[in-house]
Amino acid sequence: MSEIRPFCGVRYNREKITDLSAVICPPYDVISPEKQRMLYDRSPYNFVRIEYGEKFPQDSADNNRYTRAASCYKEWQSNNVLKEETQPAYYVHDHYFTYRNRGYRRRGLACRVRLEEWANMIVRPHESTFAAHRSDRSRLLWALEANTSPVLGMYRDKSGEIAQLAAKAAGNIPIATAPLFEGERHELFTIADSSEMKRLEVAFAEMPLYIADGHHRYESALAYQREKRALNPGSPDAPFNFVLMTLVDMDDPELLILPPHRLLRSLNQDTLASFESGLSTHFDIEVVAESSPEVWQNIEALQNEPGRMRLILVGPGDIIRILTARDFNAIKRIMPCYHTDTYKRLDVSLINHIILEELLGLKPDDEEAVAFNYDRAETVKMVFSGAYQMAFIVKPVHPDVIKDIADDQDRMPRKSTYFYPKLPSGLLLNRVA
Repeated sequence: MSEIRPFCGVRYNREKITDLSAVICPPYDVISPEKQRMLYDRSPYNFVRIEYGEKFPQDSADNNRYTRAASCYKEWQSNNVLKEETQPAYYVHDHYFTYRNRGYRRRGLACRVRLEEWANMIVRPHESTFAAHRSDRSRLLWALEANTSPVLGMYRDKSGEIAQLAAKAAGNIPIATAPLFEGERHELFTIADSSEMKRLEVAFAEMPLYIADGHHRYESALAYQREKRALNPGSPDAPFNFVLMTLVDMDDPELLILPPHRLLRSLNQDTLASFESGLSTHFDIEVVAESSPEVWQNIEALQNEPGRMRLILVGPGDIIRILTARDFNAIKRIMPCYHTDTYKRLDVSLINHIILEELLGLKPDDEEAVAFNYDRAETVKMVFSGAYQMAFIVKPVHPDVIKDIADDQDRMPRKSTYFYPKLPSGLLLNRVA
């Protein structure tokens, strides 16, 4: 089904850049203005200048963040700061990180993946995208003619063939390492043996791929491919027919998916009063004491109880409530009919359609009223401190649920999953021209 290819990666030259952790950066969608400035100050070669450069009031069609990124990219190549490999290879990326005092190692395979339209069901999405983000990534792609950060994809390695080949490669000396920074460490290895590369390609040819993170980057690459083909179809093996992806096994226990908790504010008293009465229309309500030492352990057990649909509401005030959906058939009739039952049972679907739209009259993408946080304790603290009026604590989504949604050609609501941590930008680039 899917087709992967080795490629000549573009990487920082170790003779020029001795500390890789000083120059790689997060992907564009998690770079705040404060983080952007900090990355600029960290090194004159920090990749933020290419991935997500500064904007200025005087920017024009001829001088903007995309043209400056292209100039920087060309300059670093000409100065040998960035250097392209001479031999095509697959790259094994070991990403080490810590979460809640536990160490993890997420292993991925970086490669070129042949671009496929969604309708072909070879590469399958699970979330919707937004025009502004697609436009931003498309403009950078046209300016650089290179993928600056990989799409994170998932697969299911039933035979264990891929894991075996990746483990063998990771037993060698890494070609690049980024020492510990902000709790993360990276090691990069290559698979360049022709027989081993062929085994990888055969293994992936038997399976579909699932987009975990990077839907906007994938759709931008698709749009780029369509335009390139319209100008000159060329060979089916032309670089623009592929996109850089890092592929991880969805059954890997080190694959961590955080839940994006919802925080609400700017709700007037009339809205809050009707909300309180409206909850009992759809939910049985139980108040729990946050001071109990076992409270969150018990809540997690209730959230994961099979066959029940529960939401955890923090606030208004210093209370926690467990909301148990009373009648799924009644609830799902409120949701758009074109969504599957799997979609309608998601925490975020209940919150979007029943809580936000039905009971509060809000749009789920209302940035004034709705915010997101990935840390449960921090989310609770922000409500109890009065910074937000209430929050919904969301349970993590299992990879199988993502697979089911994608297989059914449905899409999850925005901010349903957060694959933690994000893959870095600048560790490995892929030319598309």
